[in-house]
Amino acid sequence: MQRILVTEDEPDVRNYLELSLRCHGYEVEQAENGDEALKFLKRSDSRVSLVLLDIMMPFKDGIETLREIRQFNKNVPVIMLSGGSTPSTIVETMKCGADDYLTKPASQEQLLGAIEKTLAKHHASHVPVMKANPKVWESRAAGLGSWMKKMEKVLHRIAVSETSILIQGETGSGKEVVARMLHANSPRAAHPFLKVNCAALPTELVESELFGYERGAFTGAIKSKLGKFDLAHEGTIFLDEIGDMDFRLQAKLLQVLQDQEFHRLGGKETIRVNVRVMAATHCDLERAIREGRFREDLYYRLNVINLHVPPLRDRPDEILPLASFFLQKHATPSAAAVEITPILSDAMLNYHWPGNVRELENVMRKYLALHDPDAIAADLRHRSRQSENAPTAFPHPEVVVLSPPSAMSTLTKVNEVQRQAEIEAILSALDRTRWNRKQAATLLRVDYKALLYKMKKFGIDGKRSDPVEAL
Repeated sequence: MQRILVTEDEPDVRNYLELSLRCHGYEVEQAENGDEALKFLKRSDSRVSLVLLDIMMPFKDGIETLREIRQFNKNVPVIMLSGGSTPSTIVETMKCGADDYLTKPASQEQLLGAIEKTLAKHHASHVPVMKANPKVWESRAAGLGSWMKKMEKVLHRIAVSETSILIQGETGSGKEVVARMLHANSPRAAHPFLKVNCAALPTELVESELFGYERGAFTGAIKSKLGKFDLAHEGTIFLDEIGDMDFRLQAKLLQVLQDQEFHRLGGKETIRVNVRVMAATHCDLERAIREGRFREDLYYRLNVINLHVPPLRDRPDEILPLASFFLQKHATPSAAAVEITPILSDAMLNYHWPGNVRELENVMRKYLALHDPDAIAADLRHRSRQSENAPTAFPHPEVVVLSPPSAMSTLTKVNEVQRQAEIEAILSALDRTRWNRKQAATLLRVDYKALLYKMKKFGIDGKRSDPVEAL
């Protein structure tokens, strides 16, 4: 989670900024004046992604504080805030090393837009570029070890291309890490990488988040707002959990992919952008197409290159290196060092990790808090015993670049079971509606055309009766 240090002497403004930022997923620290901000930034355990710094403060103003910050930290992004702006003040702050300048009262859209743009620009300027050294990959990919070695040449070609990418894999397997790594080693590395989680946002907000809106487009739209596609111009936009995107919105996304242009909500002007799209999902999109939940034309537009990130259980040689990496990542300088004992190591290697890399990271954070390797090992063994008594959860079949060779026979059996279950469900719905296919589609909660497709696919010809379809 990205942490922002809010430095503001007025409590009401400071609390408003904290509330706004926390609501959008940021971790927030407060400082009442310049001295508090400097003290916090000089702490060895401080992790700050960005500083919001008010100019008008007692004792030590924002410009003086900024000068001192730049003496010991030239990299942390700083956005200046001021109740009044003059050209000379803006020029002075930029000369001192500010990344952006906002005039108070700044709207939530202006504030978040400036923060996202600054963080994206800062990230792009501090990542290695593959063209300089093809062997250098972003440190966040530390743990993809053996899979990375197998896929290195392929990933290199994908990174330097301009094509759309669909990344598939189980939740927590590292899809976003791969996407960021590909962007960081692409020709677009100096431009923004912006992420939109299609599952985390309400459906009605995804469109405005992606494409922005004009003033007056809806109640509460008092100012125009740029969307992610605007902000990601010449960079990369990462659509996480694309399988959960609203069906109607998929048509507008398809237009952007085809024509590189769109209209903001409430706007008439055509906006042209140059953005590379990467999408990720844990869903079986081909099944979603058959069920009428995902557009087939959008699937083939996104699926130019298909990458499958294997689950952690299929990369057992990476479990211990990843665990060590997370212990170093989350350890505080003052905490006592912890080691992975033989008992804990054995438990980790025998655990199936249904939550993949994300679950492993959380277990290591728990270990750092408890300092009890035997308790962590016992918990993992207990979870393993529970999973052995639970029904086996098979993954949906997917189009993949790399998959375990032994999986095909099992998936074939699973597909047959699913096929029979679908046939029985369709026949049951048709019988209950006296073979009225539109009513059956409503009963099954699928699109009417999707039902017709399935009936044709399964050889259900409707000979039991021939009712007139409802109009």
